[in-house]
Parts: sequence; structure tokens; C-alpha cells
Amino acid sequence: MSELETVAAAEMSGGKADPAARPRSLAGDAWRDLRRNPIFWISLVLVLAVTAMAAFPGLFTSNDPHDCTLARQHAGPGGGAPFGYDFQGCDIYARSVFGARASLLVGAFSALVTGLIAITVGMLAGYFGRWIDAALSRVIDVVLGIPLLLAAIVMLKRISSDSPNVRIIAVIFVLSILGWTTAARVIRSSVISAKQQDYVAAARMLGAGNGRTMWRHILPNSLAPVIVVLTIALGSFIAAEATLSFLGIGLRAPTISWGIDIDAGRTHMRESAIPLVVPSTFLALTVLAFIMLGDAIRDAFDPKLR
Repeated sequence: MSELETVAAAEMSGGKADPAARPRSLAGDAWRDLRRNPIFWISLVLVLAVTAMAAFPGLFTSNDPHDCTLARQHAGPGGGAPFGYDFQGCDIYARSVFGARASLLVGAFSALVTGLIAITVGMLAGYFGRWIDAALSRVIDVVLGIPLLLAAIVMLKRISSDSPNVRIIAVIFVLSILGWTTAARVIRSSVISAKQQDYVAAARMLGAGNGRTMWRHILPNSLAPVIVVLTIALGSFIAAEATLSFLGIGLRAPTISWGIDIDAGRTHMRESAIPLVVPSTFLALTVLAFIMLGDAIRDAFDPKLR
């Protein structure tokens, strides 16, 4: 039913339109599909749990992750430590809970900076086209051809500081400047499609300049696909940070990170496998949750699947 027919039906019924007859938006249809998707709810609960764990670790454990005593080396569960203690006598569960903060911090800020770079490059390339699009597209191709982990290892090798803040900022910077290309391609395609719409032509006829047209009219209608890409990328960045920390290139002690604990657990795996399994499980569930959430949102917003 068209919008004119909906209004006419409302007038005939005394001004009360049938809710089922009202036109639905893409966001409304997507939310309706998401509510019926169990994958969305499972991944959302896991993401919220990890976020709460990173923001308020004291809600999940009362033990200090830095309280390590060799007398408790490889001791079993007890004293508020449901998974026991590692080779240094540290609470395995407490370290896994507190490790969520550094991993999520790196992943979230990497995704944020990546989004800013991608939106800027993609908007300029998609809106202006011609030689600007050609030049920026070649830059995207060059960066896309650089192996992320290999380049990150080479770049982080140059940083000798062991300061936790310096290393966190360095990892965020490296992951951001190497991981923005896919999101930039997505936003470029969305902008090229959006700038052909009637509302953009109407804005130009009313005197809107390029800046206002880009940021007030085109960008809000092009964000949905890039948000999906960045949600999936956030999980990839968390996995990349853990990999770099596992190799001793990313974060280092005294920072608590899942990658650092996985490396320590691997070294002493013959004595006990639990210090390796627990942080690995936390990492795997977190990465899987973000990827599943991004996939669910993408499927809901994809009109080809309707």
C-alpha cells in the first residue's frame, strides 16, 4: 500500500491508521529480523558481558590479578579462584577477567580510528570521483596489499619502550593505519550509490555546498554498511592484538592481556593446561561474539536477503 493510500485509509477510519498499513523503514525491518534471530541475542549478550567485564572487573572477581605467590603455584581451585592458579601463583580467572580491558580497549579504539580514516577517505573518493577517486583507490590498493600482522610486527619492533600506555597507543596506531581499507571501500560504494538519490539533488538545488551535502545528507545514509564492517573488524583487531602480545611484540607485562597469558600458559603447558585454556576461551568467545554480531546485523540490513 502506498503512502497516499495509507493516509486515505486513515481518513476513512476517522484519522486512525492501521499500524499494519503504515510503511516500514529499512531500520524497522532490520530490527524486526534481529529480534527473531537467536544468533543476534547470543552474540549481543556475550558482547555486553565482555564490555561489563572490561569496565567493571570487580563485579566478576574480588581477587587481585597481580597478587601472585609461588606457594600457590599450579594450585587447584579455591579462595575465589574457580580455575586455580598459574605457574606464578596468580589467579587464572582474575587475570582472564582483567585481561578483557586491554584487549577490548585496543579493539575498540582501533575500530574507532579505522572508522574515521575510512569514512574520510571513502567519502572523498566516492563523492568527488574522477582523479581524486583514482588516486585514493590506488592508495587503498597499496595498503590492502600489505600483510597486516607482518607489517605490524616490523613496525612494533621499532618501539623499545615497555611503558604500558606507549605500547597500547602503538598497537592501536599500527592496527588502525593498516586495517582501514575494507571499511573505506564499503563507504566509497555507499557514497557513490547515495549521491545519485533524489534527496541529494534536492539539497544541491536548495544551495547546499559540497561539505553540507556530504556530511549532512550522504553520510547518515551511508553509515549502516560501514558500522557492520567495523563491528566485525573489532573482533579481528582483538585477535590481532592477542597475536602480537603472544609473540612478545604487542602489549607486555605488567599489562594484563589474553595474548600474554596464552603465551605464558603455552610455556608451562606440561605442568598444567588450564592457564592456557582459560584465556584462550575468553579470547575465542569474544572474537566470535563480535563477528557473529556483525554478521547478524549485516544479514538484517541486506535487502538482497529479503
